Amino acid sequence: MHILAAMSGGVDSAVAAARAVDEGHDVVGVHLALSRAGGTLRTGSRGCCTIEDAMDARRAADRLGIPFYVWDFSERFREDVIEDFVAEYQAGRTPNPCMRCNERIKFAALLDRAIELGFDAVCTGHYATLLDTSAGRELHRASDAAKDQSYVLGVLTAAQLAHTYFPLGRTPSKAVVRAEAEARGLTVAQKPDSHDICFIPDGDTRGWLAERVGAETGDIVDRAGTVVGAHDGAHAFTVGQRRGLALGVPAPDGRPRFVLEVRPVTNTVVVGPKEALAIAEISGDRYTWAGAAPDAVEWTCDVQIRAHADPVPAVARLDADGSLVVRPETPLDGVAPGQTAVLYAGTRVLGQVTIDRTVSAITVDA
Repeated sequence: MHILAAMSGGVDSAVAAARAVDEGHDVVGVHLALSRAGGTLRTGSRGCCTIEDAMDARRAADRLGIPFYVWDFSERFREDVIEDFVAEYQAGRTPNPCMRCNERIKFAALLDRAIELGFDAVCTGHYATLLDTSAGRELHRASDAAKDQSYVLGVLTAAQLAHTYFPLGRTPSKAVVRAEAEARGLTVAQKPDSHDICFIPDGDTRGWLAERVGAETGDIVDRAGTVVGAHDGAHAFTVGQRRGLALGVPAPDGRPRFVLEVRPVTNTVVVGPKEALAIAEISGDRYTWAGAAPDAVEWTCDVQIRAHADPVPAVARLDADGSLVVRPETPLDGVAPGQTAVLYAGTRVLGQVTIDRTVSAITVDA
C-alpha cells in the first residue's frame, strides 16, 4: 500500500512507520505542526508537537530512509480542538481534546488530504487492533491492555477505519516497542510519553482557561440551593472534583463534598456528597458507529467513560427522539456532560456518544 505515516516525534509512531516499511509498503512520513508557536519547547513528558518533536520525527524518517514532510494544521487544530475545548468548558461540559483531535484532525483533515494525494491509508502509533471480517472492518482493543487506546479511537467511523493502519495493535507491551526502537537505532527509543493536554504544556488548565474565558465570581450551592461558598470562575470546576472548593459552610454530617454539576448560565457550582455522583443513565444526540449501526433498538454492551476506566456492562437503546441512551448495570461514578462514552461488544468498539444528559442513581438531601 501507499501509506502516509503520521510521525509525532515519539517512539510509538516511529516504530509503527518502521514496521510499515518492513512490510513492504511505500511509506511517506509526515509531522503535523499544530501550534503557531514555532519555537515551543518540550518539558520532559509535557507537551507534544513541539520543535523538538518535529526534529525527532525527521531524524526517525531519515533513519528509515523514507521521505518526510511537515504539514501545517495549526489553524485547523485551533478551530476544531482548542476553540472547541474552550467552548465546551464555557457551556459547563468536560471535553476530551484527544478525542476531538482524532476525530477532526488525524482521521479527518489528515486522512482526507492523504486520500486526495493518492495514499491508501494513514499509519499511526496507536495501540488498537483492526480486524477485517466478512461484515467489514472492525476496531478492537490492543493486545496490551495497559496501553490500549481503542477508547480514544472510538470516534472513528467505518469509512475512516477503511483507511487506517495500526501496526502496534498486537504488540504485547510498550517495552517491546522501546527495545525494537533501540535495535533499529532510533534516537527516540527512551523518549518519555506525552501526558496532559498538549496545548497546555505546563499542566495548569485552570489558569489557561481563566486567561481565555475570564474569571467571574459566583456561588457554590448545595443541592437544595443553599449558598455554601464562592468561586472565581465556574469553568475551573469539573464534576467529581473535591479539592480546591474552599467551602465556607460545612456539610451537616461533616463529610467532604464534591462537585455534582456546573451551571454556566447562572455561573453556579453545585456540590454534594460523594454518593450523589452515582449515575444510573447517560444519553446524547451526538453519536457515531465504528462500523455498521446496531440492527436492534436495544442491545447489551459494555460502556467505558474514560480512557483508563474499567468497562461496565450496560444496556443501550436508540430512543424515538434520536438520542442514544445507555443504562449501566452498576452506576457510573462522576460522569460529566461533554465526556465521551464508548460502547464495546467484548473487545470490539461499537461506537461512541458524547454525553449530553445524566440521570442520578439516587435522590439525596443537600
